[in-house]
Amino acid sequence: MSQDSAGLPPTTTPNCNLMQDDGVWMMTASFIIFTMTAGFGLLESGRVSSKDEVNVMVKNVFDVIFGGLAYWMFGYGFTFGSSKHRFGQYIGYSHFFFDPEREDEESLDSKGISYSLFIFQMSFATTCSTIVSSGMSERIHLRSHCFISFFITLVHSIAGHWIWDQEGIFRKMGVIDSAGCSAVHLVGGISGLVATLYLRPRQKRFTKDGVRTVSDPTKAILGFLMIWWGWLAFNTSSNYAVIHGQWTEGARSAVATIMASVGGGLMTIFLSRIMTKKIQMDMLVDGLMASLVSSAGGCLYFTPWQATLVGAVGSTLALATYPLTEYLKIDDPVGVVPVHVVGSIWGMIAPAIFLIRREMNFGPDECTFQTSEEVNGLLYGGGTGLLFLQLLVVIIIVVYSAVCSFCILFAVKHSPIGLRISKYDEELGADLVEHGLAGLNLMQYTVEKKLDAQKLTAVLMVVVKWRSKARIGALRRKQIFDSSGGPTPAESHEMSTIHQRRH
Repeated sequence: MSQDSAGLPPTTTPNCNLMQDDGVWMMTASFIIFTMTAGFGLLESGRVSSKDEVNVMVKNVFDVIFGGLAYWMFGYGFTFGSSKHRFGQYIGYSHFFFDPEREDEESLDSKGISYSLFIFQMSFATTCSTIVSSGMSERIHLRSHCFISFFITLVHSIAGHWIWDQEGIFRKMGVIDSAGCSAVHLVGGISGLVATLYLRPRQKRFTKDGVRTVSDPTKAILGFLMIWWGWLAFNTSSNYAVIHGQWTEGARSAVATIMASVGGGLMTIFLSRIMTKKIQMDMLVDGLMASLVSSAGGCLYFTPWQATLVGAVGSTLALATYPLTEYLKIDDPVGVVPVHVVGSIWGMIAPAIFLIRREMNFGPDECTFQTSEEVNGLLYGGGTGLLFLQLLVVIIIVVYSAVCSFCILFAVKHSPIGLRISKYDEELGADLVEHGLAGLNLMQYTVEKKLDAQKLTAVLMVVVKWRSKARIGALRRKQIFDSSGGPTPAESHEMSTIHQRRH
């Protein structure tokens, strides 16, 4: 059963119905994918300042709540609803306020599969809104985040129809996107980029004396490990089915996913050592994340060596973006641009290079809508047709996501809800303003910067002045002591007690 036919109501393709094992497979994968929300929350909260880490975790919870509400109301219908209308190749139109029990013609098994498909795709949709939230970290109201999460989920849902539904315009053209590289990561990445540009940088982020703080690097790395675990389900289950021997394609996808992260990890370690002489936490996480995003476009088709190379190139391109974002003063706290923009663009291009015609198992012939058996990539004499198609999809989704996200942000900003928090509230921190959590985590890390000659001279001057003032103060206190004739009996007792405590 291909991922394309799975989006249709089962009654339209009676010989291609998903089965019980497929439903169990999708539900299990959905539960694992939902753990990525916890991973994203830990990753984001660990990489923002300590005065905003709780607020970031709460926003990840809200992404599931309000993104899930949007997907139930309209998102599922936009993606997998009926295409039997004038604009059917652009948007689905049915199954709103999802409830299979209203479909009297469906069997119990068909309803069960519909439930499985809904929960599976909702996990993808909320992942997209979580990507956007990371680009807006520490700068927006919690109330405005709710509306943005709701509408970004719908933006993703429409793009999903183009890619995943059998009647979607790009699917009919033969686009290759195994696991939502364009509909999830590119939509989320571009929307997050537009958001961080629209909101402008955080206070003092790019000032002369500005430093970038992270609240807890250990928490960030733990969050990434949870995402890594969830990504295996994210990519592997995107074929939807395990019957008719289709589990073999899922196994291939799992190997491609892990090998892409291996290749990306090796390049990340190498580049981090070359560029910083250390293994930088943010570079390690972003490099590995970019390799995983890069694998999503063609994980069903890559051989192990291809996946390793794709992951390595994805990490290299992502880390090469760091100097550019700093030069352009793009305040990207959690790496949306290098990971989800750069990684997803490369992830869509890679299949057009590495795809090779070979036998694959996507179920019975009448149910197969995959194109991999008929096309080759550039390395195997396939020409540039697929490359142009993949690039066309990238360009259209970039423009679509940018326009939609800008309109959403503009509307929220000029509504009574408002968008960005005040400078005073930003300085106090959202944990205090939004949640009433007073106090500050004392264990705060700053991202290390190299000490040049000018800064070293300034530090030494401060030390010299401090020691000089300390010496003068000690002499002045000694003169006062000598002129007063010595301490009183009470003062002598107190000084004796202090001396005993010190020893």
